[in-house]
Amino acid sequence: MINALKNIIVKKAALITGCFFVWGCSNDFQQVRDMGKKKQGRDEAYTVTAYMSEGAKQKAKLIAPKMIQITADTNKMIFPETLHVEFFDDSAKAESWLFAKYAVNYINMGKVWLRDSVVVYNIKGDTLHTTELWWDSNRQIFYNNKKVRILQKNGTDLTGDSLLSDQAFKNVRIFKTNGLMVVQDSTMPK
Repeated sequence: MINALKNIIVKKAALITGCFFVWGCSNDFQQVRDMGKKKQGRDEAYTVTAYMSEGAKQKAKLIAPKMIQITADTNKMIFPETLHVEFFDDSAKAESWLFAKYAVNYINMGKVWLRDSVVVYNIKGDTLHTTELWWDSNRQIFYNNKKVRILQKNGTDLTGDSLLSDQAFKNVRIFKTNGLMVVQDSTMPK
């Protein structure tokens, strides 16, 4: 009789324990699906100063009040509160400066998208104004397909619907150009 009672108690304990396991293993389908998704990393930095170099030579200095770095399928750095970049030549002398109210650096692509009151000027005193500009750091060029305006120190005032330029803004091509161009007297035909 004691064995039969012991046997019943063991069976009841096993049944109760099994019920706890079955009850504890129920999962929401969405929770299981979410466990397999990649998590997006997000870091924020304030009062940012960053230096970019190539071949042990300093190429640029970036200053921004805020930077958000997002690690996901497309890694990017967002500068939501202005950005200032100073570009240097091979002898580490500043040759051009860039300002924008907003920028996104697509790290894997090597491209930076600048927008909102983009201003670039060079050591010669030429100034570019546009609403949007792309910088390809691999090819060291700037380009866009938005309206641009270039003011030069000599009084030239040109506008166009797009541009292509080297990083130093020494060789600038404006497409569909119009405006006022100052020409030296010695170049005028007689």
